[in-house]
Amino acid sequence: MTDEHTPMQPVIRDPKAPVNLLDDFEETGIVTPETGVSLSDFEDEGALGAEPEELGALGYVDPLNVRPRTSSRVLCLVFGVLLLVLAGVAWWLGVCTQNGQSYDDMVESSFSSIVPGWVSAVLGVGTHPMVLIVSTIIAVGAVAIAVVRKRWWLLGQMAVFAVLCFCMSLLKYVLPRPFIIKTVIDNAHNSAPSGHTILAMASAAMLVLAVPRVWRWLASLVAMAWGLFVGLSVVCGKWHRPTDAVMSMLIVAGLALIVLACTRTSGMDALGTRRSSAGVQIVASVAITAGLFATAFAGYVIWQVIPGLTVSAAWANTDSVYSSMMLIAGVDATVFGLLSATRQLTASPLSKTGLVGEPPAPPRSRG
Repeated sequence: MTDEHTPMQPVIRDPKAPVNLLDDFEETGIVTPETGVSLSDFEDEGALGAEPEELGALGYVDPLNVRPRTSSRVLCLVFGVLLLVLAGVAWWLGVCTQNGQSYDDMVESSFSSIVPGWVSAVLGVGTHPMVLIVSTIIAVGAVAIAVVRKRWWLLGQMAVFAVLCFCMSLLKYVLPRPFIIKTVIDNAHNSAPSGHTILAMASAAMLVLAVPRVWRWLASLVAMAWGLFVGLSVVCGKWHRPTDAVMSMLIVAGLALIVLACTRTSGMDALGTRRSSAGVQIVASVAITAGLFATAFAGYVIWQVIPGLTVSAAWANTDSVYSSMMLIAGVDATVFGLLSATRQLTASPLSKTGLVGEPPAPPRSRG
């Protein structure tokens, strides 16, 4: 019997010997069932770090090479719509109710006098030109990163996202502000949503979307800090009411998640660099948990001060101001924690065949 017709003998492995599955896969050469192409062939060509289009040309087909998991896209879409609905709820509570108008007016008129002097001084740095210049620098930096990484689909996503955010900022001139009570701050014109907050949040969100996996957690922290600073600055400077800032944060986050649901090919991390990120897991988990607790506690405090709002009680001033700060901080942390997690899900999905291919299968019979 020739070697060609010699049946394959099973390999008996010593159960006490160390096992290196990666070496085993490389030796045997795993064949994908869709194409019959060995993954070791791709390694010889250096294709593990190649773009999805290049792998497609070699014959390797995996749905997760060209788009995130369906569950991740649905998750982005559901949370994005939910955040936009919450933005509408925030506007209605702050603008269309007596307690909401009283709360916003009390916070805006007494914010700078209640917070410590150093806090007011730090927030006072956030002038109109400063917010515009820094936000523009962040946005341009995000675009530059996407260009250097050759993430052309992501650039398109970012362009659509920027246009949508700009359109949403124009709602300030469309949404009504009914006259319910007489307030200290001018009540004649609607100020929701805050254009400055939308600009700052949008530029920060673009940074989170653009950076590679290893910098994603750090970009999320920078985005949170910048969003919080501008959100509090517009209230301290009496440019906007607390509701305006909260509404703007929710709008930007909702739009960003909906845009992420459309992620494809070059909007994702390159093959061979897709890994889980401990930094993103920690930052996103802590931010979402702390943000939800802060938001819930702020809501509880607001509910407690409602009796003092209609009569402008002095005892309600302090609690109103600090609850507004906690509310803005809580929403800011929650939305950027959620954005960081969903960006990781859409940018670095593991291949359906894993990092090295499918598990080895018994040899087929040649009969």
